[in-house]
Amino acid sequence: MADPRIEVTFAGHIATITVSRPEKLNAFDLDMLKELNAACDAVETNAQVRVAILTGAGKAFSAGGDIKAWAAMTPNEFGHAWVRFGHRVFERLATLRVPLIAALNGHALGGGLELAAAADIRIAETQIRLGLPETGLGMVPGWSGTQRLVRRFGAQIVRRMVLGGEVFSAAEARSFGLVDHVAETGDALAAAQAYAERVARRGPAAVEVAKLMIASANAEDNGTAVEALGSILVAKTADLKEGVSAFAEKREPVFKGEW
Repeated sequence: MADPRIEVTFAGHIATITVSRPEKLNAFDLDMLKELNAACDAVETNAQVRVAILTGAGKAFSAGGDIKAWAAMTPNEFGHAWVRFGHRVFERLATLRVPLIAALNGHALGGGLELAAAADIRIAETQIRLGLPETGLGMVPGWSGTQRLVRRFGAQIVRRMVLGGEVFSAAEARSFGLVDHVAETGDALAAAQAYAERVARRGPAAVEVAKLMIASANAEDNGTAVEALGSILVAKTADLKEGVSAFAEKREPVFKGEW
C-alpha cells in the first residue's frame, strides 16, 4: 500500500493535517481528495481535538489540482468525479466542528488557495504568493473559489485574481484580508501551533457553537448550523429524556416543558 499523502497527527488537543506530496508541490489527485475526506473523519471523531492545523510538506502549501489528474477526463468525469467531489471534500473541511488554522508554508494557488480558504484562520509566510490562475488555463475555479472566497473575502478581490490573474504577496493578501497573520520564512507552522494552543485554552463547547453561529451569519452551511445548534439545545432538556424513556417503556410521554 502506498504511503498516505494526507497525514493526520494528534498532540494533546491539537490535530495536524499535512498535505504530503512535495515532489508535486502538494498538488491533489482523486486519491488525495479521498484521503482528505478520511482525515476529516479522523479529526471529527477524536473527542480530544479542540483545534486543527492544515499545512503542506516541503516548500509548497498546495499547487491545487494536479493537471495530469484531470486533463484526460471526459467533461462528465471532470464535472462529477473531480469538481463536485472535490467541492464536497473542501466543504467538509470548512465545516469541521473545530476551528481550522492553515499554516501557509509555501505558495497557495488555484485549488491550493481554495484549500486555504476552508480554514478559519490563515497564517502565511512572508515569501509566499496567493492567486487563482485557472482562467489562464481556460478553466474556472471549481472548489469554491468563486463561492466561499467571495463570501469570506469579498467579490472584488476575487475578480482581480480570477478575471485579471493577479497574484498577491503575503503582505498584500494580509491587507486584503486573505490571510490573517504573516510569519517569517519557515515560521508558519510554529505560529499556527502557538495560535492553536491559544484556541485550545478557550471553552471548547463555546468555541464549537460560536463557529457554527459565525458560519450561519456568513450564510455558510445555514441548515447544518441551525439544526446542529437546535439539536444540542434539545439534547440537554428534561423533555427529551422523558420522550426517550416513554418510548422505551411503551407509554405516552408526559412533557412538562422543562429545559
